[in-house]
Amino acid sequence: MADGDPVIEARGLTKTYRNGPAEVQALRGVDFQARRGEFIVVLGPSGSGKSTFLNILGGIDRATSGSVIFGGQDLAVLDDRSLTRYRRAHVGFVFQFYNLVPSLTARENVALVTEIAVQPMTPEAALDLVGLSARQDHFPAQLSGGEQQRVAIARAIAKRPELLFCDEPTGALDSKTGIMVLEALTEANRVTGATTLIITHNAAIHEIADRVLRFADGRIVEETVNSHRKRADQVSW
Repeated sequence: MADGDPVIEARGLTKTYRNGPAEVQALRGVDFQARRGEFIVVLGPSGSGKSTFLNILGGIDRATSGSVIFGGQDLAVLDDRSLTRYRRAHVGFVFQFYNLVPSLTARENVALVTEIAVQPMTPEAALDLVGLSARQDHFPAQLSGGEQQRVAIARAIAKRPELLFCDEPTGALDSKTGIMVLEALTEANRVTGATTLIITHNAAIHEIADRVLRFADGRIVEETVNSHRKRADQVSW
């Protein structure tokens, strides 16, 4: 697939949740395309639909209607087993909370993914990419919050995913540590070419993106393109 072609595309995505007798519309006809290697920041208040949107693109959740096209395949028609294969082979996830196995070292946490991937990096290479070569034999309890999040990033990128989806990856971190995590994400994007989407409440982060989406009331209400991307260490938190 050429760089200019969409690597993933959403068409008319809706998502409705039932809350007792009431229905809650989390997404209302969202259209979206992302190209290979793009770095996209998604902004919006709580309840605006951005996490639901990311979860549907990542195959964690299913839309009520609409389609998500990846590699010529509509995720909406896949069964659960096929969606699991899609997530395993093509998508890396980074969440606000690191979800590391406490009894495993940083290297062993990353190896959990590399052992089931088709053409993975080595755990050592993935940890080196996020600046943790010297910490790979440490357990999570011996690592700071920012270091644990960078292990989570290494784990996500070690299988060389085409898509890297991050939901509030700096939400539990202070500004200095958050900037280090953003540096790890931008470097991972640059080196691996993974199309990267970051959900955040921190509007300042938009300055490091190629493109910024703003969600409100289940819709993309604004889309902007940055003519010049700032480095993570240039962002005013």
